[in-house]
Amino acid sequence: MKQTVRLASAGLIVALAVVALALVIPGNAPEPAPPGIPDPGQLVGWGLPVARLVADLGSLATIGFLLAAVVLLPSGPRLEGLAVQAVRIASWFAIAWGMAAAALLVLNVADVFARPLGDLNIDLIASFVLDFGPGRALALQSIGAFIVAVACRWTLGIRPLAVTLGIALAAVVPVALAGHAANAGSHTLAVFSLMLHLLGVMVWVGGLLALGWVALRGSRRLDEAVMRYSTIALWAFVTVGVSGVVNASIRLGSWSEIASDYGALVAVKAVAFAALGVFGWAQRRRIVARGVGFARLAVTEVFIMVATIAVAVVLSRTPTPVGEDVLQTPAERLLGGSMPPAPSVREIFLGFSPNGFGLAFVAFAVSLYAWGLIVLHRRGDRWPIARTASWFTGVVIVAWATFGGIGQYSHVMFSWHMVSHMMLSMIAPIFLVLAAPMTLALRTLPGARRPGEQSPRSLLMAFLHSRVARFFTHPVVSAAIFMGSLYVLYFSNLFGTLMQSHSGHVFMELHFLLAGVLFYYVVIGVDPSPRSVPPLVRFGLLMVSIPFHAFFSVAVMSASYVIAESFYQVLDRPYATDLLHDQYVGGGIAWATGEIPLVLVLIAIFAQWVRSDAREASRHDRQADRDADAELEKYNAYLESLDRE
Repeated sequence: MKQTVRLASAGLIVALAVVALALVIPGNAPEPAPPGIPDPGQLVGWGLPVARLVADLGSLATIGFLLAAVVLLPSGPRLEGLAVQAVRIASWFAIAWGMAAAALLVLNVADVFARPLGDLNIDLIASFVLDFGPGRALALQSIGAFIVAVACRWTLGIRPLAVTLGIALAAVVPVALAGHAANAGSHTLAVFSLMLHLLGVMVWVGGLLALGWVALRGSRRLDEAVMRYSTIALWAFVTVGVSGVVNASIRLGSWSEIASDYGALVAVKAVAFAALGVFGWAQRRRIVARGVGFARLAVTEVFIMVATIAVAVVLSRTPTPVGEDVLQTPAERLLGGSMPPAPSVREIFLGFSPNGFGLAFVAFAVSLYAWGLIVLHRRGDRWPIARTASWFTGVVIVAWATFGGIGQYSHVMFSWHMVSHMMLSMIAPIFLVLAAPMTLALRTLPGARRPGEQSPRSLLMAFLHSRVARFFTHPVVSAAIFMGSLYVLYFSNLFGTLMQSHSGHVFMELHFLLAGVLFYYVVIGVDPSPRSVPPLVRFGLLMVSIPFHAFFSVAVMSASYVIAESFYQVLDRPYATDLLHDQYVGGGIAWATGEIPLVLVLIAIFAQWVRSDAREASRHDRQADRDADAELEKYNAYLESLDRE
C-alpha cells in the first residue's frame, strides 16, 4: 500500500510540473490584471488548472479501478480478493474527484465574475450553476462522483458495480459541454468527438493504471486481466486517436494554425499519443510473451500518460484559433453551422451535415458488428447473410437521416424533420432488430475464464432478463413509449424547447431510434427476450398502434398553428417560407411513411409465425418418435371412451 501511495504522489508531482511548464514556457501563466480591472487573483488563476488536473486524474483512477474490479479481474456474483480492494480504492478516488470538481466549480465562479474567493457568496454560485452551461456540467460531475463513492461503499455485487461503472463514465460526459467544443462550429461533431475522446482516455489510461497496481500487488490473475484489457485498450486507443484528430481539426480550423500556442500543445499531445501507441504495442507484446516486467512497463506508460493529460489540461484553458465568433448569426448559433441551400435532389441524396451523434452511432455500429462477424469467422461459425445485410441497411438509413441529406434539413424544415423522425423510429429499427445484434453479442462477447465468473456475456444475459428489461418489453409499455411520445413531443412546448439547443436535437434523435428499436424488438424481435409474445399478440399490437399514428398525422395536418413557431421564425430561412404549409406536408409524410413499415413488419411477423409453427410441428414429431405417439394414443383412447358411453 505504501508503494502505491508513493507512486500516486510521484505521478501527481509529475503532472503538476508539466502543467506549470506548459503554462510558463509559452507565457500563458496567470498574471495580475492591470490596475482598475477586476481580478480574481493568482490563487484562482493557478487553482483552475490544478483543480482540473486533480479532477481528471481522480476520474480516470475511479473508472480504472472499477473497470479492473468489474471486467478485468475474474470474480463471481460478488467480488473477491483483490477486486474488493480495487473497489475500495475507487471509492477514495471518487471522493477526491467529487471534491476537485466542486472546487473547480467555485474557482470558475470566481473567474467568470472576476472576484477573489473571499468575495463569493451562495447567490453567485447558484447563479453560475443555474444560468451557465459549465456550472451545470461541473455540478453534475461532482454529484455523479459522490454517488459513485457511496455506491462503492454500499455493495460488492458485480452487477450493481457494473451500473456504478456506467454512472462514473456518464459523470465524465458533462465536461464535453463545458470546454471549447461547446462554442465551436460543427457543434454536435465537436461535442461528440470530445466526449468520445474523454471516455476513451478514461478507459485506456484508467485501465492501465489499475493493471499496474494489480502487477505491483503480485496477483496471479494478472495474465487474465492483461489479456482482456488488451482488447479494450485497442478499442479505446482507436477511439481516442480518431476523436482527437476530429476535435483538433475543428478547433484549429486550418494547418497554418499549428504554429499557434494551441497548435503547439496539440502537436505535443499528438506526439505523446503516437509514442504511447507504438511503445505499448511493441513493448507489451514482447514483455507479456515472456511473462515478466509488466509492472515496470505499466508504471512507465502511466507516467507518460499522466504527463499527456497534464498537457491536455493546459490545452483546455488555451484559446483556440477558431473562437466563438465562428457562429455569428442567430440561425447559425441555433444550427451549429451555416444555413444549407434550398433542398434539391442532389442535396437530399448527396448532402452532408457533420452530425456527431449520427457519425458516432454509425462508426460504432459498423465496427462492433463487423468485429463480431470476424470473431465468428475465426471460430469457424456461420452467421446468416440476411442478418448482416439487414444490419448494414439499417445503419445506412440512420446515416442518411442524421448526417446525410435528410439530416442536413431535419433541423431547418419541419417536413424534413418528420422524414428524419420516421426513418429513425419506423424504418431503420426494423432492419436493426431483424439483424439480431444481441444474439451476435452473446455469441462473441468474452465468456467466463473460470467456473462461476460473471463475464461480460453473462452480464448482458442477466440484463436482458432483468426486471428493468421485463418492464420495458411489456407490449403495453413499449407501445406507449413508441406512440405516446409523439403526442407529448409535438403537442406540447417540448418540441420547441428541444429545437432551441443542440443537445435537444441529439436527445430527439436518440429517443426516436431507441423507441423504435424497443417497439419492433417486442413486435418482430429475434433476439433473446424476457417475455415470450405470441405472433397473434404481436400482430394485434401492431394493428392497435396504426390508428394512433394515423390520428397523430391528421392532427398535425389539421393544426391551425405552427409547431415551434418561434424557432422557425428565428431561423428565417430564405426558402419554404410558408411555415404552416411545410408543417402540413410534414403531417402528410408521417401518414404516408406509416404504411411502409406496416408491410415490412407484417411480412416479418408472418415469416416468424410460419417458422414457429414449423418448429412446433418438428418438436411434436420428435416427441412422437421418442414415445411411440403416446399422446395420440391417449387421445384416441379418450375418444373411444366417449363412444362407449
